[in-house]
Amino acid sequence: MTPLGFPSTAHGRAPADPVWAADALAALRGAAPGASAVALAVRRGSERVLLTTGAADAATRHRRTPADPDTRFEIGSLTKTLTALLLAEMVARGEVAYDDPITRFLPRGAAPHLPGGTLTLLHLATHTSGLPRLPPGFLRRGAPAWFSNPYADYSPADLRHALARTRLRTAPGTRVHYSNFGVGLLGELLAHAACGRSGPGFAPLLADRVLDPLGLTRTSCATDRPQATGYWHGRPRPAWQIPALPAAGAGRSTARDLLTVLDALLDPSVPDAVPDALRTALADVATPRIALPRTGRRIALIWNVRPRPGHDLYHHSGGTRGFTAFAGFSPQRGVALAALANTSPTLTGAFIQRAYLELWSLARTAD
Repeated sequence: MTPLGFPSTAHGRAPADPVWAADALAALRGAAPGASAVALAVRRGSERVLLTTGAADAATRHRRTPADPDTRFEIGSLTKTLTALLLAEMVARGEVAYDDPITRFLPRGAAPHLPGGTLTLLHLATHTSGLPRLPPGFLRRGAPAWFSNPYADYSPADLRHALARTRLRTAPGTRVHYSNFGVGLLGELLAHAACGRSGPGFAPLLADRVLDPLGLTRTSCATDRPQATGYWHGRPRPAWQIPALPAAGAGRSTARDLLTVLDALLDPSVPDAVPDALRTALADVATPRIALPRTGRRIALIWNVRPRPGHDLYHHSGGTRGFTAFAGFSPQRGVALAALANTSPTLTGAFIQRAYLELWSLARTAD
């Protein structure tokens, strides 16, 4: 596998060509061993291509449901990009500010131990909070279900208890350290800011402010709606549940819906009937916030930004015990790509690397 960051030479056709897309889908399918369904969505200029292969549910021998662009896949950490949109939308409304300290939204005594400085919402959204990747004590609690659903029995009450005894790894704003804990906490704080502690919570707020206005009819955090069967080493996995940290990884979406989000990020002025606050958020979420030393790479709100000659590539990936997901776009080239597979990520990250390379190829050959 070509290392992430080097161009693909698997094909020479223009990436807008549906034949190229079919080749890309085949390459992605080959990078997802154990998947019964793979979906690809591509935008290049005014052209959109949606392709799928395989069966969304291969759990029975005699009945296989074909996958299509509206098949729901678990998207894992791609949920974080939707959480970022919610944050930017609430900033545009004036409900919160990026530099708000998290203590504004927490009861007394519930904040982590802060040796110095202030921990803000922006720190949570750029992985510079200093929080560990997972809450203290989570690994011990989740170990028995590690290969199926380690988050399922970790409750919001467990999260609140862990937060109060958390010590930061580094001072806020000094180092990038990826944290499911941090973005999951961000979702809880936004829900508290918008609805109060007795409100409906993160998932309904996300639907009301982001998903419904964008017309993402098949995207949600719900576990009781039809979705593809996920696989880990050929074994079907139960539906992913993450009740304490839904903002970090509870989302489900489709190839069509993800391309709709990417379309809106490429041109926030295009979506019809989108409220002004969300339109502002679509532009604001792509603004780089952090520059990584010596690499030229940057971090926007959740999105990773990799500079390439003449353009930038925004990208993020996600995974659960039964699914792998990738999404990316280049504002300067007007291209976007989303890829989904119903199998867990491999140790080599082959599917995510393949998807990134296809996005790069798309951007390099765009007019």
